[in-house]
Amino acid sequence: MHIEVTRDVLTAIRAEAEQAHPQECCGILLWAGGRVARIITARNVHPAPETHFEIDPQALIDAHRDERAGGPAIAGYYHSHPNGRSGLSAQDRRNGAGDGKLWLVIAGDTVTIWEDGPDGFTSVSYQVIER
Repeated sequence: MHIEVTRDVLTAIRAEAEQAHPQECCGILLWAGGRVARIITARNVHPAPETHFEIDPQALIDAHRDERAGGPAIAGYYHSHPNGRSGLSAQDRRNGAGDGKLWLVIAGDTVTIWEDGPDGFTSVSYQVIER
């Protein structure tokens, strides 16, 4: 799989990760025009936000309602790894749902994207575009 991600999305996630440090930031990725072009920031409600993330359930409910009402489709989710490790953690892999959604992980300047498929996570190549 290969996808396009706008520079604005990556810039916004980087800024959010820096602001949240040393905690993990998290949120929702949205499709627009066949690319990941928008995000919804969400509170990390996990009790140990320095090492784990849990997207605020209300943000997820709202995004799904908006999608069903004709709003932007949910592409997946993002979170940061303040520890600097850019791959998925063992906990991330356990939390996968096999639903085909994307998981973007940002660690410093490094961004990795994964598809959460029925047989586990696979790496996704991406291209950064202007819009």
